[in-house]
Amino acid sequence: MTDQKFDIIVYGASSFVGQIMTHYMHEQFADGSISWAIAGRSRNKLENLCHEIGLSGIEILVADASDEDALKAMCGRGKVVISTVGPYALYGDTLVKVCAESGTHYCDLTGEPQWIRKMQERYAKAAQQSGALILHCCGFDSIPSDLGVHFLQQHALKQFGQTCSHINMRVTKLKGGASGGTIASIINMVKEAEGDAELRRQLQDPYSLCPQGHGFTTQQRDVKIAYDDEYGSWIAPFVMAAINTRVVHRSNALTTNSYGTDFMYEEAMVTGQGKQGKRMARMTAWGMNLFMIGLVVPPVRWLLENYILPKPGEGPSEKEQLEGHYDLVFLGTTAAGDQIKCRVTGDRDPGYGSTAKMLAQAAAFLAQDMPEDVKGGFWTPASILGDKLIERLRKYAGLTFDLE
Repeated sequence: MTDQKFDIIVYGASSFVGQIMTHYMHEQFADGSISWAIAGRSRNKLENLCHEIGLSGIEILVADASDEDALKAMCGRGKVVISTVGPYALYGDTLVKVCAESGTHYCDLTGEPQWIRKMQERYAKAAQQSGALILHCCGFDSIPSDLGVHFLQQHALKQFGQTCSHINMRVTKLKGGASGGTIASIINMVKEAEGDAELRRQLQDPYSLCPQGHGFTTQQRDVKIAYDDEYGSWIAPFVMAAINTRVVHRSNALTTNSYGTDFMYEEAMVTGQGKQGKRMARMTAWGMNLFMIGLVVPPVRWLLENYILPKPGEGPSEKEQLEGHYDLVFLGTTAAGDQIKCRVTGDRDPGYGSTAKMLAQAAAFLAQDMPEDVKGGFWTPASILGDKLIERLRKYAGLTFDLE
C-alpha cells in the first residue's frame, strides 16, 4: 500500500476549508470512484478529523509546508494535490515548486494575485517541462466568474457569430461569512505592498496575471458608486473583483484572445433602487475603503487582528454555510450591439461550503478527465476545464449556469 498512487491528496485537510472539503469528498466519493488521501503537518489533527466524521481506512500523509523533502514524498503519491493551506504567500511556495518540478497537478483556492504572479514567474518553465497543470483560484474566487464569462461567450458565439466585447457581472444576491484564513491573506497582502512600490503598481494593473506580450491595452472601468440603468439599481464595488477580473483576462490571453484584444470586464454588487439602494451602495463602498485604510495603519491593523477580525481556523458555522447562497448575473454586449445574459448560482456559503465543492470537482477533473495532450503550465479554470467542469459543477456541486 505504501506505493499507492492516489487520484487526489487533500493537503491541509484539518484547515477550516480542508475540513469542509474532507466532509464533502467523504460523501461524494464514497463509491470509490476517486481514490484519495488527506495530508497536513499534524497527524493528531488529521486523525481527530477522521474520527469526527467517521472516516475510516483513509491514508494520512504528514508533511510540513516548509519541508521540501516531505512534500516531494507526498506528491509522489498523488496525481493531483489540493492545497487549502493559506495565506498562500506565507505557506504555499514550496508545494507549488514541488508540484511544478515533479509533474504533479495542483489546484488551490487562493485569491492572492501578488503570490500567483510570483509563482508564475518562478515555476512556469518547470511546469511546462514536467507536464504539471497548476490551477489557482478554484473556489468562489474565481470559478463562478471565470466559467460564467466562458459560458456566456460560448453562447454569444453560437447566437451572434462573435463573442462579447464587453461583459459586466452583477452580484444580485450573496449570503455568506468570512473566515480568519481569508482575512489573514488580505492582511498579508497589505503588509507586502507597504514597502514595495512595484507590487502596488501590479495590484493596480488589471492584466497583471496575463502572460508577457499579451498586448491588451484597453482601459478597464473602475467600478464606483453609480446607478446602473441596465439593472435598474444602484451598484457598489465587489470585494472579489480584484482577483476575478484578473483571472478572466488571463483566460482570454491563454485562449489566444478568444474574447478579443479589446475585451472589457467588470464586477459590481447590486444594492437596490431609490434612496435606500444608494445608501446601501455608499455604505458598502465606504465600508470597504475604511477596512483597507484600517489595515494600512499599523496600530489599527493590530487592533483589528487581535480583537475584532476572525482568526485563522475560524469561519461561518455549518448552519451558516448551508443557509448561504449567491446569484450572479452576466450581461454581455458584442461589438455589433447584440446583448446576451446568463445567471450563475450556488447553493451554499460562497467562500466555504460552495468553494469546497468547486475545488474538489476541479481536482477530480484533473485526476480523471483531463486530456493527455494538454501542455503543462499555469492555467485558469476556464482556459483548461471549461464546459466539462461546468457539467460537473451542475451535477455534483450545486451550481447552475443558465441563459436568461
